[in-house]
Order: sequence, then structure tokens, then C-alpha cells
Amino acid sequence: MSNNMSLIFAADSPPLSVIATAKIIGHSLIIDSSLPSGALPILQFSSGSKLHNTDVLLRYLARVAKLPNFYGKDALEAGQIDEWLEYAHTSFSVGSEFENACTRVDAYLSIRTFFVGYYLSVADIAIWSCLAGTGQRWESLRKSKKYPNLVRWFNSLDGEYSVLLNEVTATYVGKRGLGKPTVTKSMEKGQNGNFSVENGESNEKGRASSRPTYEVDLPNAKVGEVCLRFAPEPSGYLHIGHAKAALLNKYFAQRYKGRLILRFDDTNPTKESKKFVDNLQKDIKTLGIQEDAVTHTSDYFQKLMEMAENLIQQGKAYVDDTPKEQMQKERMDGIESKCRNNSSEDNMKLWKEMIAGSERGIQCCVRGKLDMQDQNKTLRDPVYYRYNADPHHRTGSMYKVYPTYDFACPFVDAIEGITHALRSSEYHDRNAQYQRILEDMGLRKVQLYEFSRLNMVYTLLSKRKLLWFVQNGKVDGWDDPRFPTVQGIVRRGLKIEALVQFILEQGASKNLNLMEWDKLWTINKKLIDPVCARHTGVLEQKRVLLTLVDGPEKPFVRIIPRHKKFEGAGSKATTYTRRIWLDYADASAISVGEEITLMDWGNAVINEIGKDNDGTVTQLTGVLNLEGSVKTTKWKLTWLPETDELVKLLLVDFDYLITKKKLEEGEDFLDVLNPNTKKETHALGDSNMRNLQRGEILQLERKGYFICDVPYFRSSKPIVLLSIPDGRQQTSHHY
Repeated sequence: MSNNMSLIFAADSPPLSVIATAKIIGHSLIIDSSLPSGALPILQFSSGSKLHNTDVLLRYLARVAKLPNFYGKDALEAGQIDEWLEYAHTSFSVGSEFENACTRVDAYLSIRTFFVGYYLSVADIAIWSCLAGTGQRWESLRKSKKYPNLVRWFNSLDGEYSVLLNEVTATYVGKRGLGKPTVTKSMEKGQNGNFSVENGESNEKGRASSRPTYEVDLPNAKVGEVCLRFAPEPSGYLHIGHAKAALLNKYFAQRYKGRLILRFDDTNPTKESKKFVDNLQKDIKTLGIQEDAVTHTSDYFQKLMEMAENLIQQGKAYVDDTPKEQMQKERMDGIESKCRNNSSEDNMKLWKEMIAGSERGIQCCVRGKLDMQDQNKTLRDPVYYRYNADPHHRTGSMYKVYPTYDFACPFVDAIEGITHALRSSEYHDRNAQYQRILEDMGLRKVQLYEFSRLNMVYTLLSKRKLLWFVQNGKVDGWDDPRFPTVQGIVRRGLKIEALVQFILEQGASKNLNLMEWDKLWTINKKLIDPVCARHTGVLEQKRVLLTLVDGPEKPFVRIIPRHKKFEGAGSKATTYTRRIWLDYADASAISVGEEITLMDWGNAVINEIGKDNDGTVTQLTGVLNLEGSVKTTKWKLTWLPETDELVKLLLVDFDYLITKKKLEEGEDFLDVLNPNTKKETHALGDSNMRNLQRGEILQLERKGYFICDVPYFRSSKPIVLLSIPDGRQQTSHHY
């Protein structure tokens, strides 16, 4: 299959089934929504050939898909698939016809898992697209009990391929099908689906806004000629702020059908390491970014040194031995260095001393001769080169002088053919410096494009400050769940799709915003809740036994779903016994004679409540009333059987690392450290939790969402579950 296929369609009628099919089979399409309203979609190949009409496009993709039997195992099944494709695009129309079609396919699916054969085919994707594309209409019917077989099939498909299909609906149908399609001509989409560029923000009523996230162009950009770079320094792990820069670069590279270079800005050997390079590459992959090339600033060290020498010889740079503190003060005050007017010959001699690392040379640095009187102080003779004796993780001890970021960045951007360099607005004052350095170097101009830095409440994004927490043992490492690193928040239970949606909803705005974490966790909850398994836990401290007088004499087991609305979550074994454990908080809220509901069992009436001398509830006695109405009870309680099969749990919750939403200029983060950022609670869990895998997300019913950090190993070791915020409450608890 060609790797350069463009899907062209009208902005008001995106071919949802074609886009979803391409995602399912793992093929990238270049999106172009420039056709006039009413036009049929076109699949255009790099050769110039074209295919027209939705059904034709679906059949083509189905034929070239590598999924087994995606277009049927034989000619008969292929014919059946063709029938369903035609039915999908003619029968799911407006008014009563839509529900008539739902009625028919509901009956058809009563004894079937898929539409054709025993495997997923393009017919399933076509019908799914018809339903999902109606937005709120199908969502309302989905919640009803009118089409149980159709809903079962839809939920199963939506579960197994939820990541891919959620991205399609989020982009072209709004939030999980709410509202009408919000597609504009500015939309572009690539493989892995990570660009939900039209994720409208929800208002209070939950309707999706049609406000487009991206209505901004790169200045002077030409399709097919754009080249961008994401240039992290390998001195730490990728954090949520870097993720915004990386994803914006990916977005624009895809939109303009250009190239994206991943460049490691490795000009400071004191702070950088191969470990950080490896983890940055891991994080880039986690974000779904596929770069076109990987380079390092260190690849250009020799050329950078030659450029520095060239500028020295031209009198555009000079070697300065002014002490660092004095130099900083002179720059602030606009005072020229005593070395500024030294001859090129004298400067070259000192430059050679720097390269050799001599006693004289290590006292010097190279500065650009720009303008010491400019109001923009970044132009007041910035440092280009400095001495550093530490070995470099790639070049070893080959060099003893290293370029600064301000010198290396414009040079390498120009050499690598970068057309647009995306920089956060914190670099605004240095943009003039960037262009002036390029001009002195005599290199081609690079267009700078600013976007706002992502700032989160109660969060430090400075790698220097994050490193302090690592080095001082305040966290477990760069992937600590309290850290804003990509690895940290993923370990905490954040789906990468939620992060992508959250970041791209902000777009390329230049407005400075302080973002709330709760908004991000709310997006995450919408992704995990429909598919994560349900389990039961009871807190160990002061737990209370409820004895059911007429309970089963011998324990018995029932197999029940791990998620009542999602078959894909599988099933679990629940044991029913005469004596069961309740949380103390639940037991202490019950009155004598009160009827309660035991979840997944039925009702019971409490006859006796035992308390100690302090009034603490120690035991309960009751009788079952399984015919009782669940609707009439106040308390719907989770419980666990009194058996040796229960597993130990350690529930871990986290707080922010600092106690202030935003640090003011000059404020020391050490003054606002949160002394209590981790809370551990011991609990018991149902025996099925022995099968949890590391990274698996679950819901402890009535206790919230968790991710398994340490799975079951042996009975004496607890399963460690990390709490996942759900966005409904403030995530700062101040334990």
C-alpha cells in the first residue's frame, strides 16, 4: 500500500468509516478537508491515481489490509460484506428509518459476535461509523434497553479498539459522540491518531463546543516544504511541558506534509547523559511521535568551532576573561568588556588556549560582539562558547569547549534546513538575538514561531528543580507518580490519549495559562471508565464482620462480569459466605432494623450492632432479604467474604510536591515544599486481583480508580495500587 495517500473530503461530511478503517488497519492518511459541500470523498495516491465514493474506498482499504479475513475469508463472505456496506450507507438515515435499521441489526446480532463470520471485518467498521456519527442520538439509544444486542456489539468493538475509535469520534464527532461533527479546513490527521485537533471544550451542560482548536497557520509555510525540529536537552526526562512542544511540532509537520527532526541539544556535558537520551526517545515514542530523523547538536561540534573561529577572525566575536559575576553585572549595566576591542590575533591566541584547556584558557569564554547598548539585554554580547572539562556522553574528552544553546541552536537549525523553529513564549526576548546571530553567521533565515508554555498548578517544570527532588530522595525517580514527566503521569494512570487531547485542545495559542490538573484527569476518566474492570476492596483498619444468620452454610461461587457494561473486561469469581467484611465507615452508618443492599448479592436487614466501650462498632448481625427492593435502600455497600483467599492491598494516594499554585518571580520552591505528598492505606481485595498485571487500570467500587503498580507476588506481599484522580475533586489533600 502506498505510504502517501491523501483522503480528500468536504469539511461538513467527513467519511467516518474510511477514517476509522484506516486507523484500525494501521495506515496513515494525509487528511485534506477542502472539497466543497456535498462532494464525494476521494482517495488520491502519490502516483496521481484516484478512487471515488465511500464504499469504493472502504473496499480498497479492506482488500489491502493485513488483518486476517478483514474482507472475508472467501468470495461468499466478501459478498456478504458488500451487502452490509451498501446497507450501512443507505439505511441508517434520519427519522424513523434510523431506528428501523437499529431494530433490524439488533435482531441480526442476537446470535452473532460480528456481522460476517467470526472476526472483525470492514462491515463492522461501516456500521459502527453509522452509529457513532449520529452523536447524541446514538448515545441516547445506547443508554436505553431498546437494542441490547446492538449495544453489546458496539460496546465490544468500542472496547477492543477504544483508543483508535475514541480518537476518530473526538476529532470528527466531538466528545465521545456528543454534538455534531466539528470539522474545519485546518484539520490534519496522521497515523496513531494523536491529533484530535477539533476536540471542542465542554460547557456546563456537557455539549461539545464547535470552537476549533487550530485556526492558525505557520507564517510563509508551503505544503511539502516545511521542516521542523523538536530539540530537547538530554538532562532529564520529557515532561508535560515538553510534550506540548513535541505534539505541536508533530501537528504542523503533518499538516504541511513536512519533515520533523528529533534533535538532542547536547551542549552541556555536565548535565547530560546517554540515560536521558534513551528515556527521551522512549517518551517520544509513548507520545506516538514518529520523527523523520534523529540528530544531535554534538554532530556539529567541529563545524560550530569553525564558525566560532570565523566570527572571531571577522571581528564579530571576541574572547573574554572577565569573571562571571562581573560580566553579568556589566551586561545588565551596558558596560563594555575590557576585552571587547582586542585584536582578532589576540582573540585567536586565547581561543587556542581555551581549546587546549590551559590554565589561561579555562578563565575565558567567547562572546558575540553585538550591541551592549541595546534595550534588549539578550543582545548585549551573549556568550557563544565556554570551557567545560567534563567528558561528553557521545564525544568523550575530545572537546574542552562547548557552544551555548544560543549559539548552537540557530546554526544547527539553518544547517539542517529547518524552515520554522517553534519556541515557547519564554524565549520571546531572545528571538532578536537568534536572528542577529544567524545574520552574523551569514546563514539562511529561519522563521521563528511562538506558542505559550504549558504551566500547571502546584507543578514545577524546571528540570533543575525536578532533579533536586530526585537527588534528595524526595521522589522515587524521574518516573515517580508525583512528577509531571510523561513516565510519571503514565505510571499514575493517565492514558496518553488524554494527555494528547488535553494539550491539543489548547492549540498554538500564545496566551499564558495556568492549567488545572483536574481538567486533564476528567478527560482521562472518560477514557478509562467505560472499559476498566471493577473489583472490591475493604480497608483493613477497623473493618467489621457482618454475620448473616441465614447466609449460606457452605460458601458458593458465582461468575459475574468484571464490568457490567463492557464484556471485554472479562469475568470474575465472587464467593458468597455467611460472614462478610464491611468497611468501618459503612458499618458505623447503619442503624438497627435498617435494610441495606449488598452489591452483587441482594438486600439484608441488620438486627444487631455490637460496639465496644468506646462506642466503636465491632460487629453486625443480620438476615438476608434477597427479594427486597434495591431502590428503597439508602446504603448500597461493597463487601468481601471472610475467606483466606483475599489478597493484601496497599492503596497509595499522592499530593502535589509544592503547596502553592504558582511560584512568583524569585520565589524559592524550597520554601513551599509539601511535607506530606504520599498516603498509604492497607486494604483487602477480592481474590481475582491476583491476576492483575502491572499497568492495568481498575476501579475499586465506591473507592475510585487505581492502576496496578506492583502486581501479586506472594500472599505476604501486598498488591500496590496507585490512586488515579477522576477530576471531580481537588487532587490536593494536604495529608
